[in-house]
Amino acid sequence: MFEAIPSPYLVPFDGSFQRRRMPTRPPGGSGSKKALKRELAGYVEQLDELQRVLYAHDRYSILLVFQAMDAAGKDGTIRAVMSGLNPAGCQVYSFKQPSSEELEHDFLWRTARRLPERGRIGVFNRSYYEEVLVVRVHPEYLENQHLPRPLNRKGIWKQRFRSILDHEHHLARNGTVILKFWLNVSREEQKRRFLSRLDEPQKNWKFSSSDVRERGWWDDYMKAYEKALRATSRPWAPWYAIPADDKPYMRVQVAKILTDTLNSLDLHYPRVDEKERARFDEMRRLLEQE
Repeated sequence: MFEAIPSPYLVPFDGSFQRRRMPTRPPGGSGSKKALKRELAGYVEQLDELQRVLYAHDRYSILLVFQAMDAAGKDGTIRAVMSGLNPAGCQVYSFKQPSSEELEHDFLWRTARRLPERGRIGVFNRSYYEEVLVVRVHPEYLENQHLPRPLNRKGIWKQRFRSILDHEHHLARNGTVILKFWLNVSREEQKRRFLSRLDEPQKNWKFSSSDVRERGWWDDYMKAYEKALRATSRPWAPWYAIPADDKPYMRVQVAKILTDTLNSLDLHYPRVDEKERARFDEMRRLLEQE
């Protein structure tokens, strides 16, 4: 079974994670914007070939989970890191407010339907983790989920963590490599990006007044993230808390972890046995005789 790639941003597996110790800014000497773009381009080039082998190997699927506060850069990171890959081998899903149909099922149902097939890379822009993040901050949302009564409001989060752990462990045992990224943006940087959305006409469409209202719950969200990452980072489904105040640096870190992970899987193109190779020789003769 896959085990997590080491990184300074790897969330520990022993429940000791403390978000305050994780930086939102890159370390000094991380390189200029131009240098980071070159580094990202190098990883994207490697990912192009690795994706081809992943598809041909047909034993693993990759699931990338992105969670973050608004304006942390999820969409841009997904676009930048996946830009060189074959769209036929990728599938990206953005999960927003659950539909009435989704609310008639357990909280894992809507994402389980979108899991990547073997040989493919799947991306979840938000995920089942919303159920222990936004719903934990706004527990009144539980009232719409048709849960059995009486509802244990204190114990439900531990129950959901257990369900997530079991779900991810099952997927990992069956060949899904799970990488989870928390894009760790500071409150100050989020404010700057919101103001940019208001000031620049081409970014106006990104702005939502509800995003600003959610800033009032910032501390509650930070506590929810800390508890979620602490409870669910495991060697077979690790969390990485990536500094998100500098977008080029953030994208390089995500691309590096994905590239290193694919390289660790010992992927290879299918090997042809002698019997099949003999048929190749026969087919070659037939083609050459045409």
